[in-house]
Amino acid sequence: MSPEDQQENENEVEAGTEEETADPQAGAAAGENADLENPEAEELVRVPVSETPDAALPEHRELSAEELDYFRGLLEAVIFMSTEPISLSVLAKRSELDRVNARILVDSLIDDYAERDSGIALREIAGGYQFITSEKYSPAIKEIFKEQKRETLSRATLETLAIISYRQPITLPEIDEVRGVNSRAMVTQLMQRKLIKPQGYRPVPGRPTLYVTSRSFLSHFALNSLSDLPALEEVKELKFDDLD
Repeated sequence: MSPEDQQENENEVEAGTEEETADPQAGAAAGENADLENPEAEELVRVPVSETPDAALPEHRELSAEELDYFRGLLEAVIFMSTEPISLSVLAKRSELDRVNARILVDSLIDDYAERDSGIALREIAGGYQFITSEKYSPAIKEIFKEQKRETLSRATLETLAIISYRQPITLPEIDEVRGVNSRAMVTQLMQRKLIKPQGYRPVPGRPTLYVTSRSFLSHFALNSLSDLPALEEVKELKFDDLD
């Protein structure tokens, strides 16, 4: 190779190196443009950040005896006015109280109602707190208000609800297999009553919808979580027949 050819090759190598390193910002911009052309890449980069439920709550502090009495009564009133179970974080936020004191005071209310053997009880239900009729007086209350009883679910629908409760997540074909008959109408009715809800799909051909019980189901049966369901042989304790 002649000295002229060797010099020309070296110049070409140096020029290529300069083109690769000259403008790193231009390379970054090109990468951004590629992300814009690929929506999936953009989704992977932009992850939403949500605040924790306790982010807006006051810091914990020791309350005076007077403050304890006030907040205890306030929490009681807020729970009483709620038409559905109210979570501890929401309860503390509405009462402008920190979570620790809110928990202590709610627990004291639960104990107080239990010791009084009152006609109503304060229970932790479906991840929140709610006043309910004491089990001791449930038969009498049922008789007193029987004329106000609304349309009840059919035996077949109640059976379907029981199957979903104990075998969730479960698909419609699987429910049909257990019952031996078509259950589509029963599942539709349970969804209309908001006692069950769809939650994903079974990864099999046809991708059938999976059904699970809802928060309203827990609330109706005064359950805090599905782990509170009685053993299957004691399922009658759930009193499905009383559902209205």
